[in-house]
Amino acid sequence: MAVLSKIRQRSFFLIIIIALALFSFVLADVIQSGTFSSGANDVGSVNGTDIEAQQFMQNVAMIEKQGQGTSTTQAMNSAWEQEVRRIILTEEFDKLGLKIGSEQLINVIKQNPNLAQNPQFLNAAGQFDENKFKESLKGIKNAPDQTQWLQWKEFEKNIERYAVEQMYNTMIKSGVYTTKAEGKFQYKLENDKADFDYVTVAFSTVNDDQVKVTDAEIIDFMKKSPKKYKSDNTTSIDFVLVENKPSKEDEQAMLSSIGEVRAKFDSVANVGEFVNANSDIKFDSTYLAKKDLPLDYQEALFNLPVGGIYGPYVFNGHQCISRMIAKKGNASAKASHILLAYKGAPQSTATRTKEEAQALANDLLAQAKANPGNFAMLAMTNSDDPGSKNNGGEYDNITPGQMVPQFNDYVFNNAIGSIGVVETDFGFHVIKVTDKYDAVLMGTVAQKVQPSEATIDAIYTKASQLEADANENSDFAALAKKAGLEVIPATNLKGFDEYVQGVGSQREIIRWSFNKDTEIGDVRRFEVPQGFVIAKLKDRNESGLLPLDIAKQSVEPIIKNQKKAEIIKKKMSGSSLEAVAKASGATVQPATGVSLKMPVLPNIGNEPKVVGKAFGLAAGKTSEIIEGNSGMFMVRAKAVTKAPEVPSYTTYITQDRTQNQSYGVSKAYTALKDKADIKDNRANF
Repeated sequence: MAVLSKIRQRSFFLIIIIALALFSFVLADVIQSGTFSSGANDVGSVNGTDIEAQQFMQNVAMIEKQGQGTSTTQAMNSAWEQEVRRIILTEEFDKLGLKIGSEQLINVIKQNPNLAQNPQFLNAAGQFDENKFKESLKGIKNAPDQTQWLQWKEFEKNIERYAVEQMYNTMIKSGVYTTKAEGKFQYKLENDKADFDYVTVAFSTVNDDQVKVTDAEIIDFMKKSPKKYKSDNTTSIDFVLVENKPSKEDEQAMLSSIGEVRAKFDSVANVGEFVNANSDIKFDSTYLAKKDLPLDYQEALFNLPVGGIYGPYVFNGHQCISRMIAKKGNASAKASHILLAYKGAPQSTATRTKEEAQALANDLLAQAKANPGNFAMLAMTNSDDPGSKNNGGEYDNITPGQMVPQFNDYVFNNAIGSIGVVETDFGFHVIKVTDKYDAVLMGTVAQKVQPSEATIDAIYTKASQLEADANENSDFAALAKKAGLEVIPATNLKGFDEYVQGVGSQREIIRWSFNKDTEIGDVRRFEVPQGFVIAKLKDRNESGLLPLDIAKQSVEPIIKNQKKAEIIKKKMSGSSLEAVAKASGATVQPATGVSLKMPVLPNIGNEPKVVGKAFGLAAGKTSEIIEGNSGMFMVRAKAVTKAPEVPSYTTYITQDRTQNQSYGVSKAYTALKDKADIKDNRANF
């Protein structure tokens, strides 16, 4: 009992036990409610091993509890990937006979800081004491209540699995190595350089309407590379959203209600208290610049006298009345700066001296004063402030005291348009004051405009009628148009998806679209937070390939370019670059110092085929017409400059080996997963 008492006081085990106990309590309620009955179907199987629904849903609940903000669908997808991985790798571990003994298990436990650094397991020297640890375990094992012991055994199993997987990964990495020749090859890929001339005619010079692509061509193209264009089963739906929003009559009714508030607003002494008592949005004591006020009412609101009232007006779904409380001049500012840091300044990586930084600041000051419009470009090319250089050094809504004192004083003590240099602890700043804002403090009573019961009934009737009509009439678009609604397509829905574009998290709609009892053309009404969705199942894709509407985005341009290539080839007649350029209306362009590691042509982009051809040609030789990524090319080699031999290629060998080892571990699992017989029934849950 003494051992158990110590464990209760401070123990990693207790944390696990409490978490599992809370989880069991929640799960018991879920199961008791019948949400996951014992008769539920399996979630799926891997190589004949079933993934049983009840245990799977326990894992889902655990993931939801561990990850704040994780939705049920996200947790389900995470639990699925974990379970598939566990089954696949366990099969491999068993085939290879990978196990760990008790001594190895203790060594793994020693590496866990939550256990290895727990004071109750440390000896007088502050080292992990195996005997103390085993004594604690013995106390749990011999306790009358075996719950804690069973929970520990489950935790131990997870530790063992982690250790075996690390052993497996180590075995894979050990089989991956990089030779000296491969290291040298990587060095040459990066450092051999080619100079050449080329002519190119871009695919974009041929209009798309000259090269039509049929659906059959897209499908045939994908069938040639089924792994590349592999897809899970998908569905597509069309739907309309009947929004549950207030009518004009509801808005008018609200006007009389808000009018009563307005009558009292004039005379209240404490505006904040009045707003909090009467508004759906609480009082905010922040001063606002004119640009931060509602766009349609900026002038009227900003120009109110102190004590003046404006409204009612409708903003963001609320009936509003605003009262001016106070005004403040010079409340915030907009300024741009160029920071010139120097070696030794806080957070600085600069190598220049303080004197060099000051000299550069003065030089940039002169340039900025000579051409103030070029300040943003000067900041982007010279500033050492990573937080602002990419947007021209600009900071907006600077409030007094926000910046360091010297910066603050310059901005708020100088007129708009002023440009100067100040020194702070961070370096020298070239500062341009761009704008200054006055600000106002307002109290706004905002009451949300809600639909009345009559409106809600009318919306429900409209949605129900549309559902009934759509089940009898196949022209869904015509019915929607007649009802004044827009048909919205939702394509490429997967069985384990959660979101439907336009209406957010709607697992029920996706589950319905995959239900075996739902047929193409079926229509159903769903209640959603925004109102009602009337959905029609448009299509199911069970081909194993990408659905056409998705494939068109990536495959159609490829096929079009192939067809354009044939048209362009006919234009590029001639045996020399000059002849081809003349025939096609192109120009001969140079490429200098291009490597195979970075086969990029200036102003064109990545063209590995073109650069590879240039490396393979003898000096002065001209290539045939080459189909590149952006168009058709012809190349004439000038020279290939070989990188000098170096004493060691260790850096390249190490880099390549490390990359390949990580890649090997990842691809080994991917290969096993591709080979596995996986049946996925998540669409039913």
